[in-house]
Amino acid sequence: MTELLNHSFTHFTLNSIKPKFNRGFETRKSISRTVHCVLTEDKKVSVVKNGKDSLEICRVVNGMWQTSGGWGKIDRDNAIDAMLKYADAGFSTFDMADIYGPAEDLYGIFINRVRRERPPEFLENVKGLTKWVPPPVKMTSSYVRKNIDISRKRMDVASLDMLQFHWWDYSNNGYLDALKHLTDLKDEGKIKTVALTNFDTERLQIILENGIPIVSNQVQHSLVDMRPQQKMAELCQLTGVKLITYGTVMGGLLSEKFLDTNLSIPFAGPPLNTPSLQKYKRMVDAWGGWSLFQALLKTLNQVALKHGVTIPTVAVKFVLDQPSVAGSMVGVRLGLSEHIKDCSAVFSLKLDEEDVSSIREVISKGKDLMRVIGDCGDEYRRA
Repeated sequence: MTELLNHSFTHFTLNSIKPKFNRGFETRKSISRTVHCVLTEDKKVSVVKNGKDSLEICRVVNGMWQTSGGWGKIDRDNAIDAMLKYADAGFSTFDMADIYGPAEDLYGIFINRVRRERPPEFLENVKGLTKWVPPPVKMTSSYVRKNIDISRKRMDVASLDMLQFHWWDYSNNGYLDALKHLTDLKDEGKIKTVALTNFDTERLQIILENGIPIVSNQVQHSLVDMRPQQKMAELCQLTGVKLITYGTVMGGLLSEKFLDTNLSIPFAGPPLNTPSLQKYKRMVDAWGGWSLFQALLKTLNQVALKHGVTIPTVAVKFVLDQPSVAGSMVGVRLGLSEHIKDCSAVFSLKLDEEDVSSIREVISKGKDLMRVIGDCGDEYRRA
């Protein structure tokens, strides 16, 4: 889901968390199989669909968590200009949340500039995916409606393109009540598609069995964290629910910047000066340590040099090629830096069998994070 939620990712003891999902898929036949994702010929967009609910998104999604603080001060006007630049380059899908500081407000200003300064057909391609991250209180219809109306007002849209729902505590099954109310709001036209973020396989199955028309689940997924390709991918392939991934370049760790560095020596390597870098360094430690990560970076660098691209481009392309993945997010530091060139290269890059084999050989040497952490999203729900 979210880099902001990732800040709560704390240190953990290896092997202290065991997989929780053991129900099996005994009720598979009761789950709707109408959800599917259609890729266009150029593979730049995907259409996530469930029945009459349909949304076209760019396969590389602009992640706006960095507007929440900790990544540098964002100037509003520069940020809006940067959003327009991304959209003009074809990267017109933006991901945000109610908890990402001013992200929804920035989108509202941005979408109004699009309405004024771009043709109607351009506006149709712009999508705003937001999240609702409520406290685990009683989910009444009025409470849900009130909070969705806040996001609609901030984003200045009559209908949210996608509402991705997060829930902190599975022992409180109020998440089902919330999702049923969100479905009602969808039927009223206030939401176009209902989705999840950081839900595990067991709860996704329960939600689908309750008739909630989920189109996607946003989860952490990278070359280091391949958990979504285990139980989650099996259920997704069965039902057609798609994955939108975050953490795919690990906050920038998967880049040339950290190649041939030794972080064990103080001040010898690049500083881990953002919440994302600190969070994903802990993931590296849990997976196999810095030495193995360097082996991964060297392999990725060889592949990147072979194709004339960068390490982040290879990292994103590898995840986009995985089963059930509809889109991958790349964080945007609006007005501070940009990744348009690297993102554009994703769509022309074709990893061959040799590339995939060499990458898989390295990542297979790491620990199984399903055993270390648990299923998708479990890192947010440990005691």
